[in-house]
Amino acid sequence: MVSDKEPRISPDQLCIGMYVHLDLPWTSHPFTFSSFKIKTLYQVAAIQALGIQALRYDPERSDVEPLPMPDQRARSHPPATPAADDPMMLAKRARLERMAARQAKIQACERALVSSGHAVKSITQSLFAKPKQAYAEAGELIGGIADTMLVDADVAIQLMADKVGGEDVYVHSLNVAILSMILGRELKAPAPTLKLIGLGALLHDIGKSELPERVARKAGALTPAEMHVFETHPAKGVDIARNMGVAPEVRAIIEQHHEHVDGSGYPRKLTGTQMSLLTRIVCLVNAYDNLCNPVDPKQALTPHEALSLIYGQRRSHFDATVLTTFVRSVGIYPPGTVVALSNGTMGMVVSVNSSRPLKPTVLVYDPAVPKEGAIVVDLEQEPDVTVASTLRPQQLPAAVFDYLSPRKRTTYHFSTETPGP
Repeated sequence: MVSDKEPRISPDQLCIGMYVHLDLPWTSHPFTFSSFKIKTLYQVAAIQALGIQALRYDPERSDVEPLPMPDQRARSHPPATPAADDPMMLAKRARLERMAARQAKIQACERALVSSGHAVKSITQSLFAKPKQAYAEAGELIGGIADTMLVDADVAIQLMADKVGGEDVYVHSLNVAILSMILGRELKAPAPTLKLIGLGALLHDIGKSELPERVARKAGALTPAEMHVFETHPAKGVDIARNMGVAPEVRAIIEQHHEHVDGSGYPRKLTGTQMSLLTRIVCLVNAYDNLCNPVDPKQALTPHEALSLIYGQRRSHFDATVLTTFVRSVGIYPPGTVVALSNGTMGMVVSVNSSRPLKPTVLVYDPAVPKEGAIVVDLEQEPDVTVASTLRPQQLPAAVFDYLSPRKRTTYHFSTETPGP
């Protein structure tokens, strides 16, 4: 809500260094943000051309004082609205088109995720009654994902809405499969290997289906006895996998997905030299997603926190090359991370491309824009705006939290974009 006590000035008092607020619909002005610090005379002229009689400015964020009010006789004629061919308005129109294209891409991702979720549910329900059919269905699902990923295109990791993700037991398997395949792609895995990675990742937890529910889905810490039972799920998964007729490489992933390269994992305390590259990939991604999506959502770390914990405190558990490549793949600020931007805006990372890890795409909070049409900004297109810090969702003011709707569970899918000429 706009306060009557905030200072207001005439557009004739604008100058470089002032931080201003444009109380207009976002589509009615040519700027990326409705609040920003003026950096050029061209921006001054563009604001004056909007025809605003008075506008708010923030003295604390401004570097300078407003200019004195000019002599009435020296003032220019009332400004007109910006011309349709004004360069800034053309840029704004292009930005709106990119946002519409991105929304269409997200809707396609959501449809693909829902379809994949149904497939995973069917596979899980067929594990015992029709094990070979379940494996065939898994191969068909992963083959389709791999074929899409392997086109000559950039692959961007996309954050999905909570309502799309569905049941968390299937979300985890899909998250691990998709992120593992993206990581395998970054490591230049050929198509057959990428499919094996995806199959192993999708099926890595099938042994949990034979654990007591009170152990497999316990929200709190496991007792030593419960942990002993829990640590049998890789071996149980291997038994199920044999009935399914899975490839040896897939079976190795199921058996070893809790091993660590330093020998501190389970069930066999293997070291890196005893683990395949495929297994080392899935081990890392599984650990990351378990931190983001634990059984008890209250214990969840933000994606940025999970990555920081792994890199800062558990680095010895994972293959160094795999970990470095994973950080590049999911970005310094993985999708789902809540951020404060350098221009004072708050937002949530919704997409990241490995070629620009410091410049994610961010859904930004702007009270002047309805939540349903929230602005999505690709920071690569905004050289003056960077991520200043990360925030926990609990740190957000209530209005910002409601607007950004940080996810209770972090669900990923991917999109591809063929580079232009």
